[in-house]
Amino acid sequence: MQLEDYFDFLSSDDIRIKGHRIGIDNVLDYYLEGYTPEEIAASLSTLSLEKIYATITYYLHNRPQIDAYLLRLTKWREKQYQTSIANPSPLGQRVIAAKAQGTQGRGNLL
Repeated sequence: MQLEDYFDFLSSDDIRIKGHRIGIDNVLDYYLEGYTPEEIAASLSTLSLEKIYATITYYLHNRPQIDAYLLRLTKWREKQYQTSIANPSPLGQRVIAAKAQGTQGRGNLL
């Protein structure tokens, strides 16, 4: 088995762990924060230690490319966040209005 066989490469900006909807970025975020593979497994309980180790190994073997991938994801997420602030959904608009009226949490958001 090749290391790449552990992953689904859906696009250049979407690498998932095979058999899961979990992206490699989810595992690597924990890893880069200093979590051990066992701690990551406790947090992402649907992943086996084997898949976690494969993800970390893939990262270590392809560090420059994966660092660039993680940076692109971070920038994309920030852009999505800023867009959602500038153009809130209808529910978001109601939450903002409720907060402005001081009624948040009183059950009249819908």
